[in-house]
Amino acid sequence: MTTSDNSGLWPTVLARLRLLGDIVRLPRARLCFDATLNPELVRRTHASFTMPHPRYRIVRNKSLGVALIDLRAFASGADYLQSVAQKDHAGYQARRARARGYTVAEIDRNDYIDDIHRINTSQHVRQGRPMDPAYADRTDHYVAVDSFRYYGVLDAGGKLVAYCDLGIYGDFAATDRLLGVNSDGVMYLLLADIACRLIDEYRYNYLMYDTYLGALPGLREFKRKLGFAPYRIRYAIA
Repeated sequence: MTTSDNSGLWPTVLARLRLLGDIVRLPRARLCFDATLNPELVRRTHASFTMPHPRYRIVRNKSLGVALIDLRAFASGADYLQSVAQKDHAGYQARRARARGYTVAEIDRNDYIDDIHRINTSQHVRQGRPMDPAYADRTDHYVAVDSFRYYGVLDAGGKLVAYCDLGIYGDFAATDRLLGVNSDGVMYLLLADIACRLIDEYRYNYLMYDTYLGALPGLREFKRKLGFAPYRIRYAIA
């Protein structure tokens, strides 16, 4: 192998070393599933989160760089909003969205079937990836899932502009479907409001939003401004 060949390897090696360093420094969290909430769903989700990672078989699927907000760090939802009150962060964006007439509510998805379909088909590509073709199918009736909550952002006219399906799995909650069509800060408003609600219930330890280290830069920055941080996770189930 020539010197030029070796020099071409160094950026990759250094990038992997930096990633390894980031992983070693990650704070740790223990998340507990509660199978009594919805036995089949909770056990299936636990199996998915703890199965071998599809690319890195020696680690579990949702164990490294998982994006969490430690809800216990805040005395109240207002305390959380203060922690992300800087300009362009979630608290700031949420205030601006509310000033424009947007509100967050727990919704019955069957009241917003057309709006949800409009949101689902509003973009063919999100975060650099094509949308799953299943999103193009119009759902005529939604069945509520035990241990799930359904939140939406409504504009001043009552139209749904963003929604989040939130799973409650034990001492933590995790986003499932999360989509919107508006850039008026409504996604910040939606997730910040969900975090506030969970904090003020004093029942949950963490809010999860997929992974942090594996996210594209724009999505990673979005999560950071909401107060999410990457963690190393251990799971338990009862």
